[in-house]
Amino acid sequence: MSVITEDSFVFQASGALRREELFPIREVARMTGVNPVTLRAWERRYGLIQPTRTESGHRLYSLSDIEKVRGILAWIDRGVAVSKVGKILAKTESVQPVSTLISSDLVKADYAQWQQQVMAAVANFDDVELDHVYGQIFSTYSVPVIFQDILMPLWRQMLCRQPEFGQISEWVFFDGFLRSRIIQRLLLKRESGVPRVLVCAIAGQCRELELLVTALFLSKADVGVRVLSIGLPFNELTLVCQKVKPLALVLVSNHAPVPELPKRLEKLAMSLDCPLMLAGDASDLAQESLAGSSVACLGNEGTVMRQRLRQFLAGNLDT
Repeated sequence: MSVITEDSFVFQASGALRREELFPIREVARMTGVNPVTLRAWERRYGLIQPTRTESGHRLYSLSDIEKVRGILAWIDRGVAVSKVGKILAKTESVQPVSTLISSDLVKADYAQWQQQVMAAVANFDDVELDHVYGQIFSTYSVPVIFQDILMPLWRQMLCRQPEFGQISEWVFFDGFLRSRIIQRLLLKRESGVPRVLVCAIAGQCRELELLVTALFLSKADVGVRVLSIGLPFNELTLVCQKVKPLALVLVSNHAPVPELPKRLEKLAMSLDCPLMLAGDASDLAQESLAGSSVACLGNEGTVMRQRLRQFLAGNLDT
């Protein structure tokens, strides 16, 4: 027999009592900014969310359901039609860290504990404590896990939430902290005279932190990495590459690719003396339209990016 309170529920599972927070639809609407009518449509029409039902038929949403709602919003904000989001979510959710083979629940609980510690430091604008927690996370996990599973989901959650007083300042503080720490790590790997991969954002299609995180992933491929400032004109990239002579040019986009992007990329690739690569969410979305071109797709997952970059530069992988 389940005992129900306003926003938490105790239920029987595998012969042992477990506790999980579940939220009614009105609370999920308040937390995410998505109205109940839309939430029900996403469930019935597209099958994007599958909430638990009470005996009387009321919908109850778990924390993972709420995270999925925020993920759906993020894709829609990037220009992806809601009818296409399910396929993208299925694809991205299939890329799981090896640690999930141990115990998905335990790993996620550990991630959540680190996120709570980070959030507590951010809420107090305590840079010393935040730096301490950040260092502990780096001593525990690999770089892809740190950013893909712990820090960036929290960063996006803070960015997408309905802001209350002080919360915008919290996000700005956290965003600035992460950018400064990644820049430090990239500078430590810089060597004079060593050919580097240039990493550049497609204008308006990713934030600076997302660009820096991509550069950090690629730097783990044992190559030098140089990040170009956001705002560099697309039609001047050829000039920059002629001057710098990089190993490759990697463009980063986390938005749905516009129809003319493949042609623009192919035209740019023909003007370069180095390989052209696309990374980020747009890389997966544009992969089919770029098939057979000279533009290499690195994907949007840290370990995959690193492996593909190594293989492309070694000539062991086709575009």
